[in-house]
Amino acid sequence: QVQLVESGGGLVQAGGSLRLSCAASGRTFSNYAVGWFRQAPGKERECVAAISWTGVSTTYADSMKGRFTISRDSADAKNTVYLQMTGLKPEDTAVYYCAATQYGAMSTSSRAYRYWGQGTQVTVSS
Repeated sequence: QVQLVESGGGLVQAGGSLRLSCAASGRTFSNYAVGWFRQAPGKERECVAAISWTGVSTTYADSMKGRFTISRDSADAKNTVYLQMTGLKPEDTAVYYCAATQYGAMSTSSRAYRYWGQGTQVTVSS
């Protein structure tokens, strides 16, 4: 069983930045495709960004392009995956989840991912 641990959420003013981290507890993350999703109150969960297990390919939701960057640190023993968020807007307020699947294809569909973290709250004030 893979346990995903997210960190880095918090309260930030509009226009600010946050960096979220996602790591697999007790194991390396190097062969897992990872996606970041978010869910705001009363809304469906949506994909924010995803990265292939090689780290070569990434994809973003249209509204996040140019503001968010997903990456993975291959030099890190745990191969942590990051979501750098800049230019944050109040509408970015949500619980952010990371999800992973071993050797799976990068996907924006939540159904592609087997493992999910508990989520981290991001709140952007106006």
